[in-house]
Amino acid sequence: MEIIFLLAELIPCILIGYLLGSFKKDLSLTISRPLISYGIPISLMGLLLKSGLELPLIESAALALIAIGFLMTILNSFSAIKNFIPNRTLQLGCTFGNTGYLGIPISIALLPNHALIYSIGFDLGATLVIWGIGPILLKSTSKDFSSNDYCKGFIKAVFSSPAFKGLIGALIVHSSPWDERLTALLWIPSRVVIVLALVIVGIRLSWLKKANLSRVKIQIKYIKNALIMKLVGLPTIMLIISTVIRLPNVMRDALVLQSAAPTAISILLISQSTSRYEEEATSLVVLSTIIALISIPVWFMILRL
Repeated sequence: MEIIFLLAELIPCILIGYLLGSFKKDLSLTISRPLISYGIPISLMGLLLKSGLELPLIESAALALIAIGFLMTILNSFSAIKNFIPNRTLQLGCTFGNTGYLGIPISIALLPNHALIYSIGFDLGATLVIWGIGPILLKSTSKDFSSNDYCKGFIKAVFSSPAFKGLIGALIVHSSPWDERLTALLWIPSRVVIVLALVIVGIRLSWLKKANLSRVKIQIKYIKNALIMKLVGLPTIMLIISTVIRLPNVMRDALVLQSAAPTAISILLISQSTSRYEEEATSLVVLSTIIALISIPVWFMILRL
Protein backbone atom coordinates (compact mmCIF):
# COMPACT_ATOMS: atom_id res chain seq x y z
CA MET A 1 0.00 0.00 0.00
CA GLU A 2 2.86 2.39 0.84
CA ILE A 3 4.40 1.82 -2.60
CA ILE A 4 1.06 2.65 -4.26
CA PHE A 5 0.84 5.98 -2.43
CA LEU A 6 4.44 6.75 -3.38
CA LEU A 7 3.85 6.03 -7.07
CA ALA A 8 0.69 8.14 -6.94
CA GLU A 9 2.89 11.12 -6.08
CA LEU A 10 5.78 10.27 -8.38
CA ILE A 11 4.10 9.37 -11.68
CA PRO A 12 1.85 12.48 -12.05
CA CYS A 13 4.84 14.81 -11.56
CA ILE A 14 6.88 13.03 -14.24
CA LEU A 15 3.86 12.96 -16.57
CA ILE A 16 3.28 16.71 -16.15
CA GLY A 17 6.94 17.33 -16.93
CA TYR A 18 6.71 15.14 -20.03
CA LEU A 19 3.71 17.12 -21.32
CA LEU A 20 5.37 20.47 -20.58
CA GLY A 21 8.60 19.37 -22.26
CA SER A 22 6.68 18.37 -25.38
CA PHE A 23 5.63 22.00 -25.84
CA LYS A 24 8.61 23.94 -24.44
CA LYS A 25 12.03 22.33 -24.72
CA ASP A 26 13.98 25.10 -22.90
CA LEU A 27 11.83 24.82 -19.78
CA SER A 28 14.34 22.42 -18.18
CA LEU A 29 17.08 25.08 -18.29
CA THR A 30 14.70 27.69 -16.92
CA ILE A 31 13.85 25.50 -13.92
CA SER A 32 17.24 23.86 -13.31
CA ARG A 33 19.27 27.05 -12.80
CA PRO A 34 17.29 28.45 -9.85
CA LEU A 35 16.83 24.90 -8.59
CA ILE A 36 20.60 24.48 -8.23
CA SER A 37 21.21 27.97 -6.84
CA TYR A 38 18.33 28.16 -4.36
CA GLY A 39 16.01 25.16 -4.47
CA ILE A 40 18.41 22.35 -3.54
CA PRO A 41 20.03 24.27 -0.63
CA ILE A 42 16.61 25.23 0.77
CA SER A 43 15.34 21.68 0.36
CA LEU A 44 18.34 20.23 2.20
CA MET A 45 17.96 22.82 4.95
CA GLY A 46 14.36 21.79 5.50
CA LEU A 47 15.12 18.07 5.47
CA LEU A 48 18.15 18.40 7.76
CA LEU A 49 16.23 20.48 10.29
CA LYS A 50 13.29 18.07 10.13
CA SER A 51 15.46 15.02 10.86
CA GLY A 52 17.75 16.70 13.40
CA LEU A 53 21.48 17.43 13.20
CA GLU A 54 22.78 14.43 15.15
CA LEU A 55 25.64 11.88 15.02
CA PRO A 56 23.75 9.26 12.90
CA LEU A 57 23.66 11.88 10.16
CA ILE A 58 27.48 11.91 9.99
CA GLU A 59 27.72 8.11 10.27
CA SER A 60 25.32 7.63 7.36
CA ALA A 61 27.16 10.21 5.24
CA ALA A 62 30.44 8.42 5.93
CA LEU A 63 29.01 5.03 4.92
CA ALA A 64 27.64 6.57 1.73
CA LEU A 65 31.11 7.87 0.90
CA ILE A 66 32.64 4.44 1.60
CA ALA A 67 30.20 2.58 -0.67
CA ILE A 68 30.39 5.16 -3.46
CA GLY A 69 34.17 5.44 -3.18
CA PHE A 70 34.53 1.65 -3.29
CA LEU A 71 32.47 1.40 -6.47
CA MET A 72 34.28 4.33 -8.15
CA THR A 73 37.62 2.73 -7.24
CA ILE A 74 36.57 -0.59 -8.77
CA LEU A 75 35.40 1.15 -11.97
CA ASN A 76 38.77 2.88 -12.41
CA SER A 77 41.30 0.37 -11.05
CA PHE A 78 41.37 -2.47 -13.57
CA SER A 79 41.54 -2.28 -17.36
CA ALA A 80 38.80 -4.87 -17.90
CA ILE A 81 36.44 -3.05 -15.54
CA LYS A 82 37.35 0.35 -17.00
CA ASN A 83 36.08 -0.90 -20.34
CA PHE A 84 32.84 -2.00 -18.64
CA ILE A 85 31.80 1.65 -18.17
CA PRO A 86 34.44 3.95 -19.76
CA ASN A 87 32.22 7.02 -20.00
CA ARG A 88 32.68 9.35 -17.00
CA THR A 89 29.10 10.57 -17.13
CA LEU A 90 27.87 6.98 -16.87
CA GLN A 91 30.35 6.29 -14.07
CA LEU A 92 28.89 9.17 -12.09
CA GLY A 93 25.41 8.02 -13.00
CA CYS A 94 25.91 4.50 -11.66
CA THR A 95 27.34 5.69 -8.34
CA PHE A 96 25.14 8.66 -7.45
CA GLY A 97 21.42 8.12 -7.03
CA ASN A 98 18.35 10.31 -6.79
CA THR A 99 18.54 10.03 -3.01
CA GLY A 100 16.96 13.39 -2.27
CA TYR A 101 14.03 13.54 -4.64
CA LEU A 102 13.12 9.86 -4.71
CA GLY A 103 15.12 8.12 -1.99
CA ILE A 104 13.90 10.32 0.88
CA PRO A 105 10.21 10.07 -0.12
CA ILE A 106 10.69 6.30 -0.31
CA SER A 107 12.16 6.33 3.20
CA ILE A 108 9.21 8.37 4.47
CA ALA A 109 6.73 5.99 2.82
CA LEU A 110 8.29 2.62 3.66
CA LEU A 111 10.35 3.00 6.85
CA PRO A 112 9.76 4.20 10.43
CA ASN A 113 10.08 7.94 11.16
CA HIS A 114 13.48 7.59 12.82
CA ALA A 115 14.91 6.14 9.58
CA LEU A 116 14.72 9.57 7.94
CA ILE A 117 17.96 10.81 9.50
CA TYR A 118 19.88 7.87 7.97
CA SER A 119 18.41 8.57 4.53
CA ILE A 120 19.24 12.26 4.77
CA GLY A 121 22.77 11.49 5.97
CA PHE A 122 23.35 9.27 2.94
CA ASP A 123 21.94 11.98 0.67
CA LEU A 124 24.13 14.65 2.25
CA GLY A 125 27.35 12.64 1.83
CA ALA A 126 26.55 11.68 -1.76
CA THR A 127 25.43 15.19 -2.71
CA LEU A 128 28.58 16.83 -1.37
CA VAL A 129 30.71 14.44 -3.41
CA ILE A 130 28.73 14.65 -6.64
CA TRP A 131 28.73 18.44 -6.69
CA GLY A 132 32.35 18.43 -5.56
CA ILE A 133 33.86 16.08 -8.15
CA GLY A 134 31.09 15.81 -10.77
CA PRO A 135 31.75 19.02 -12.72
CA ILE A 136 35.53 18.49 -12.42
CA LEU A 137 35.32 14.90 -13.72
CA LEU A 138 33.25 15.90 -16.75
CA LYS A 139 35.33 18.97 -17.62
CA SER A 140 38.77 17.47 -17.03
CA THR A 141 40.88 15.00 -18.95
CA SER A 142 42.72 12.29 -17.06
CA LYS A 143 45.85 14.47 -17.11
CA ASP A 144 43.97 17.44 -15.67
CA PHE A 145 42.38 15.25 -13.06
CA SER A 146 45.77 14.43 -11.51
CA SER A 147 47.16 17.98 -11.65
CA ASN A 148 47.63 20.39 -8.75
CA ASP A 149 44.72 22.46 -9.99
CA TYR A 150 42.40 19.59 -9.07
CA CYS A 151 42.69 20.22 -5.32
CA LYS A 152 41.85 23.89 -5.72
CA GLY A 153 38.97 23.07 -8.03
CA PHE A 154 37.66 20.39 -5.68
CA ILE A 155 37.70 22.68 -2.63
CA LYS A 156 36.04 25.49 -4.55
CA ALA A 157 33.37 23.14 -5.93
CA VAL A 158 32.57 21.64 -2.52
CA PHE A 159 32.24 25.02 -0.80
CA SER A 160 30.03 26.33 -3.59
CA SER A 161 27.93 23.15 -3.84
CA PRO A 162 24.19 23.26 -3.02
CA ALA A 163 24.67 20.57 -0.36
CA PHE A 164 27.32 22.56 1.51
CA LYS A 165 25.16 25.70 1.36
CA GLY A 166 22.20 23.71 2.68
CA LEU A 167 24.26 22.30 5.55
CA ILE A 168 25.58 25.73 6.57
CA GLY A 169 22.08 27.20 6.34
CA ALA A 170 20.67 24.41 8.50
CA LEU A 171 23.38 24.95 11.14
CA ILE A 172 22.63 28.69 11.23
CA VAL A 173 18.89 28.13 11.56
CA HIS A 174 19.41 25.39 14.16
CA SER A 175 21.43 27.76 16.36
CA SER A 176 18.89 30.58 16.09
CA PRO A 177 15.99 31.23 18.51
CA TRP A 178 13.54 30.69 15.62
CA ASP A 179 14.65 27.10 14.96
CA GLU A 180 11.26 25.37 15.29
CA ARG A 181 9.32 28.03 13.40
CA LEU A 182 11.77 28.17 10.50
CA THR A 183 11.94 24.37 10.35
CA ALA A 184 8.18 24.25 9.89
CA LEU A 185 8.29 26.99 7.24
CA LEU A 186 11.08 25.32 5.26
CA TRP A 187 9.30 21.93 5.04
CA ILE A 188 6.85 23.16 2.39
CA PRO A 189 9.55 24.64 0.07
CA SER A 190 11.48 21.39 0.49
CA ARG A 191 8.54 19.44 -0.88
CA VAL A 192 8.08 21.94 -3.72
CA VAL A 193 11.70 21.39 -4.79
CA ILE A 194 11.09 17.63 -4.87
CA VAL A 195 8.10 18.16 -7.17
CA LEU A 196 10.07 20.47 -9.48
CA ALA A 197 12.93 17.99 -9.68
CA LEU A 198 10.54 15.22 -10.70
CA VAL A 199 9.00 17.54 -13.30
CA ILE A 200 12.50 18.04 -14.77
CA VAL A 201 12.83 14.26 -15.16
CA GLY A 202 9.56 14.28 -17.11
CA ILE A 203 10.74 17.17 -19.28
CA ARG A 204 13.97 15.37 -20.11
CA LEU A 205 11.99 12.20 -20.86
CA SER A 206 10.13 14.16 -23.54
CA TRP A 207 13.48 15.15 -25.04
CA LEU A 208 14.29 11.55 -25.94
CA LYS A 209 11.87 11.56 -28.83
CA LYS A 210 13.40 14.81 -30.16
CA ALA A 211 17.07 14.20 -29.43
CA ASN A 212 19.63 12.73 -31.79
CA LEU A 213 19.77 9.18 -30.46
CA SER A 214 22.66 8.01 -32.66
CA ARG A 215 25.14 8.65 -29.83
CA VAL A 216 22.86 6.86 -27.35
CA LYS A 217 22.69 3.82 -29.65
CA ILE A 218 26.49 3.68 -29.75
CA GLN A 219 26.66 3.89 -25.95
CA ILE A 220 23.70 1.54 -25.24
CA LYS A 221 25.97 -1.29 -24.05
CA TYR A 222 27.61 0.99 -21.49
CA ILE A 223 24.26 2.47 -20.46
CA LYS A 224 23.02 -1.06 -19.75
CA ASN A 225 26.14 -1.78 -17.68
CA ALA A 226 25.65 1.44 -15.73
CA LEU A 227 22.02 0.48 -15.01
CA ILE A 228 23.14 -2.87 -13.59
CA MET A 229 25.79 -1.24 -11.39
CA LYS A 230 23.40 1.44 -10.14
CA LEU A 231 20.31 -0.62 -9.38
CA VAL A 232 22.01 -3.89 -8.36
CA GLY A 233 25.72 -3.36 -7.75
CA LEU A 234 25.71 -0.33 -5.41
CA PRO A 235 22.86 -1.55 -3.14
CA THR A 236 24.55 -4.96 -2.96
CA ILE A 237 27.79 -3.29 -1.83
CA MET A 238 25.90 -1.33 0.83
CA LEU A 239 24.07 -4.45 2.00
CA ILE A 240 27.39 -6.29 2.39
CA ILE A 241 28.93 -3.37 4.30
CA SER A 242 25.86 -3.11 6.55
CA THR A 243 25.95 -6.84 7.27
CA VAL A 244 29.68 -6.93 7.99
CA ILE A 245 29.62 -4.05 10.49
CA ARG A 246 26.24 -5.20 11.87
CA LEU A 247 24.21 -2.05 11.47
CA PRO A 248 20.76 -1.85 13.10
CA ASN A 249 18.07 -3.11 10.74
CA VAL A 250 16.41 0.29 10.28
CA MET A 251 19.72 1.97 9.41
CA ARG A 252 20.62 -0.89 7.06
CA ASP A 253 17.25 -0.65 5.30
CA ALA A 254 17.49 3.12 4.88
CA LEU A 255 21.02 3.00 3.44
CA VAL A 256 20.35 0.08 1.08
CA LEU A 257 17.18 1.72 -0.28
CA GLN A 258 19.09 4.97 -0.79
CA SER A 259 21.79 3.02 -2.65
CA ALA A 260 19.09 1.48 -4.84
CA ALA A 261 17.69 4.87 -5.89
CA PRO A 262 17.81 5.58 -9.65
CA THR A 263 20.46 7.85 -11.15
CA ALA A 264 20.48 11.35 -9.67
CA ILE A 265 18.81 14.22 -11.48
CA SER A 266 22.01 16.10 -10.61
CA ILE A 267 23.77 14.09 -13.34
CA LEU A 268 21.45 15.74 -15.84
CA LEU A 269 22.09 19.19 -14.42
CA ILE A 270 25.88 18.71 -14.33
CA SER A 271 26.08 17.24 -17.84
CA GLN A 272 23.87 20.08 -19.05
CA SER A 273 26.06 22.74 -17.44
CA THR A 274 29.25 21.19 -18.87
CA SER A 275 27.69 20.18 -22.22
CA ARG A 276 29.12 16.67 -21.87
CA TYR A 277 27.21 13.46 -22.76
CA GLU A 278 23.76 14.98 -22.26
CA GLU A 279 21.99 12.27 -24.28
CA GLU A 280 23.61 9.46 -22.30
CA ALA A 281 22.80 11.20 -19.01
CA THR A 282 19.19 11.65 -20.07
CA SER A 283 18.86 8.00 -21.08
CA LEU A 284 20.41 6.73 -17.86
CA VAL A 285 18.24 8.92 -15.60
CA VAL A 286 15.04 8.07 -17.46
CA LEU A 287 15.66 4.33 -17.80
CA SER A 288 16.90 3.91 -14.22
CA THR A 289 13.89 5.83 -12.90
CA ILE A 290 11.47 3.62 -14.81
CA ILE A 291 13.21 0.37 -13.82
CA ALA A 292 13.51 1.53 -10.20
CA LEU A 293 9.72 1.50 -9.91
CA ILE A 294 10.15 -2.29 -9.96
CA SER A 295 13.63 -2.78 -8.49
CA ILE A 296 13.10 -0.71 -5.32
CA PRO A 297 10.04 -2.72 -4.21
CA VAL A 298 12.10 -5.85 -4.90
CA TRP A 299 14.92 -4.56 -2.67
CA PHE A 300 12.38 -3.69 0.02
CA MET A 301 11.06 -7.26 -0.05
CA ILE A 302 14.62 -8.64 0.12
CA LEU A 303 15.30 -6.54 3.22
CA ARG A 304 12.15 -7.91 4.85
CA LEU A 305 13.40 -11.52 4.54
